[in-house]
Amino acid sequence: MPGLAALRNYRLGNDFNRDLFAGLSVAAVALPVSIAYAELAGLSPAVGLYASIGPLLAYALFGTSPQLMVNPDAASCAILAAAVAPLAGGDPSLYLSLATALTLFTGVLCLLASAFRLGAMADFLSKPILVGFLNGIALSIFLGQIGKVLGFQIDASRILPKLLEIVSSLPTTHLPTVLVTLFSVAVLLVVKRFVARIPAALAVLVLSAVVVKLFDLQSLGVAVLAPVPAGLPLPSLPMVPLETIPKLLASAAGLALVLFTSGTITSRSFASRGGYDVDVDRELVAYGAANIAASLGGGFVVTGADSRTAMAVTAGGKTQVTGLVAAAMIAVVLLFFTGPLQFVPLAALGVVLISAALSLLDFSSLRQFWRMDRREFGLSLVTTAGVVAVGSINGILVAVTLAIVRFVKHTARPSVELLGKEKGLPGLHSIDRHTSAKAIPGLVLFRFNAPLVFFNADHFKQCALKAAKASGDDLRWFVIDTIPISEIDINGVVVLKDLKQRLASQNVQLVLAGRQSEFVTRMRQMGEPTENVSELTYPTLRQAVNAFHGQ
Repeated sequence: MPGLAALRNYRLGNDFNRDLFAGLSVAAVALPVSIAYAELAGLSPAVGLYASIGPLLAYALFGTSPQLMVNPDAASCAILAAAVAPLAGGDPSLYLSLATALTLFTGVLCLLASAFRLGAMADFLSKPILVGFLNGIALSIFLGQIGKVLGFQIDASRILPKLLEIVSSLPTTHLPTVLVTLFSVAVLLVVKRFVARIPAALAVLVLSAVVVKLFDLQSLGVAVLAPVPAGLPLPSLPMVPLETIPKLLASAAGLALVLFTSGTITSRSFASRGGYDVDVDRELVAYGAANIAASLGGGFVVTGADSRTAMAVTAGGKTQVTGLVAAAMIAVVLLFFTGPLQFVPLAALGVVLISAALSLLDFSSLRQFWRMDRREFGLSLVTTAGVVAVGSINGILVAVTLAIVRFVKHTARPSVELLGKEKGLPGLHSIDRHTSAKAIPGLVLFRFNAPLVFFNADHFKQCALKAAKASGDDLRWFVIDTIPISEIDINGVVVLKDLKQRLASQNVQLVLAGRQSEFVTRMRQMGEPTENVSELTYPTLRQAVNAFHGQ
């Protein structure tokens, strides 16, 4: 329980003030959002609130991110509905049992995945991909709230169709709803500017609900939340027909993959911005515990929630106490204040979520990518475009695919450097990066920046032969810097032997420099005497150069 250790060392002073402020803000957003996502999942509004209490408590104990808020999200709700509806046959009580059972199985599979340390899959996701994905999610959240703030229904799920539907629906804009939206925006700006101690999201929802009640705006067609029954559920295990379990397990496997990938992207994105790290294998445990807690508490599947995490961060939340405060506030509302929820306008909720979405947009990192590496900048934009074009779920697949392609490119076609001496600088330097560096006559210093294995061995040989040919007829030694070659397999050994023969036919000696004992040991393990590759090996490049000059 990483969170338990953090809670033991918790400081009450400024940390609690910030976490209390942020927790109230998260609860203000989580209350109506959880109700909306429950409806998306085909469940009653109260179930959405149940799913927002236990998971926050569980993640606060088991999670490794001090800021991540674990709550229902739209993607997992849609997957849950698609999996459960065909099995329930229109029976509401069976539907609820199947949904909670699916959530339980998903949590257990997350725990098993952690036992096999499958969290390493998340290591393929680079910062440009994370930033691009988060920017795409921000745009998705933003467009998803336009219909609420303008007073018309948006049915499209993907961003581009949604944008077209918004444009076509503008003539049906509802004036009273727009006035509520403008009032909510004004409250949000005033509170953030002049009354920073009050959670802006909470102020928006409370004051807008008061306005709706006082002026009876419901009679004018302003949409509000549905009524929510009071009380908390008793913990219980879901009971489902045995014949549904295999299908539920299959759906749980896919759901676990989606929620872990989505939640990890979210947690790592905020960790990157916040300057801390998350342990992905322990995160799997945390997601498993959160979903088991959701199931036992009568809720449904949860993952890292973008909008609620954004709200926690922008409100100043620093530790897991933010989630505990949010869970406590939701429980208090369920017990004593469900009545006023029915007056909260959907337009005010939309304003709060749009504000959170705008805070997710990370233009500073994009500018940094542009300055440092245009390819990484393009990769980030492609990831954002993937989310925009195919939606957040398929956008995750786009992000993972790009990450794998990026990994393969860097390992199958790694950078190759030729080294030389630069006047006034000690050591050996890349001739490409140091324009005044000069190669040593009669000698090639060749650096291959990757393991030498089956998928890049031929590329290695072609680059080496090209470098040897370019050096001219005076070449006598071809020295390979083996320091970056952290691994070599059978294909690598075969390529080295072939390279030695090709060079020998040109009266060129193949020399290995660096990792001498490591390299020799590895060769002998494969049953290959070192002399079959090179009679000359040296511990360092400097010693190889000195030996060349001492001939």
